[in-house]
Amino acid sequence: MATMKIPKFENETEEANWLYENRDGLAQAFLEAAKEGQVRRGSAIPRGITPPTTIRLDPEDISRARALAERRGLRYQTYLKMLIHEALEQEERRAS
Repeated sequence: MATMKIPKFENETEEANWLYENRDGLAQAFLEAAKEGQVRRGSAIPRGITPPTTIRLDPEDISRARALAERRGLRYQTYLKMLIHEALEQEERRAS
């Protein structure tokens, strides 16, 4: 199958419409990539959107995060980022 050219989108509506209109071709491309072993966790996630941040965590907390993330099918860094985001949202709601 030929590689699909994904255009630049002006907005999310335009992107959603394109994805909907091309859903059959995208599904077929995904199935072919999976059959060839080219699909990996996070392989469709664009990299470099958020700046890298370094924090020191207790090794036990990292182990716990890895285990909990695995249950959800997430990478532990993604899970930690999600937890931080949720905690910040809660704190902002409490403060207002």
